[in-house]
Amino acid sequence: MVETSTAGVTVADRLESFRVELTGYCYRMLGSGFEAEDAVQETLIRAWRAIDRHDERRSSLRTWLYRIATNVCIDMLRGPQRRALAMDLSGASRAGEELGPPLPERAFVQPVPDALVLPAQGGPEEQAVRRESIRLAFVAALQRLPARQRAVLILRDVLCWRADEIADLLGSTVTAVNSVLQRARATLKTARATPSEPLRPDDPAQRELLARYCDAFERHDVAALVTLLHEDATMSMPPFAWWLRGREEFRRALLATNVCAGAQLIPVSANGSPAYWQTRPGPDGEHVVFALVILDVAGGLVTGSTTYLGPDRLLRLFGPPAVSSVPV
Repeated sequence: MVETSTAGVTVADRLESFRVELTGYCYRMLGSGFEAEDAVQETLIRAWRAIDRHDERRSSLRTWLYRIATNVCIDMLRGPQRRALAMDLSGASRAGEELGPPLPERAFVQPVPDALVLPAQGGPEEQAVRRESIRLAFVAALQRLPARQRAVLILRDVLCWRADEIADLLGSTVTAVNSVLQRARATLKTARATPSEPLRPDDPAQRELLARYCDAFERHDVAALVTLLHEDATMSMPPFAWWLRGREEFRRALLATNVCAGAQLIPVSANGSPAYWQTRPGPDGEHVVFALVILDVAGGLVTGSTTYLGPDRLLRLFGPPAVSSVPV
């Protein structure tokens, strides 16, 4: 095997340079940051072992890697169960109802750190599309598609590949790719999704909304919090299938528990959305991480809240909160 390519760049370096964009692709395919990392690692191992057989006159290194990654993901998706959001698993619950038994992690779309899946390069419009395409609702909608439809739609509508490039990657034809794409788009149109905008740090109105929400949450000011919610806002708490819809259900649920009392919300970059580590005082009074909260916002209101409980595994993926006074 040739260890070094042009300009002294090693083969390993060339392969590694694609890790973030490949992880983003695999995350959209699989709905789990953990599985996406595994898929990319397997992709790079296969590529390393076969690099001597790759002919750049027939396909670029990038196309070749995406072909391997697509095959790895399709293999991983052969099981019968697709990942989903709680809203896709059951009808809405009522405040005060039992949460029910926790479901396995594989039942839910899992959150992912932005830095793991969003390449730094690209203009503002391209970055906005990338952030939109890793929102929980969009990734959950992708899971409704058969694996090949999922790959075609991501490559065409998210990554902006040409139909002939996708046909070459899949060993198909342009006509077949366009047909698959049409079916995939039709399916996505029927997917129920909470209205949401990506995180916009430079938007004063969004910043103010989030600041008011965090302040009301940390003070456990239910009346103030409810005024910031859309009338059809949803609340879910994986790993439970339990979820609520509507301001009144939010209000009743929050009044019935003191889970917010003494809590802090610490910003974290996740799924291109407003997201926070929720901490609360531990037995010794110091704050410990309790959950990862991802918000949906639209039209100046909070339209949804997904709270991932039991965050130990997520902490290994995201790293600890960026606040030295909060031990984890």
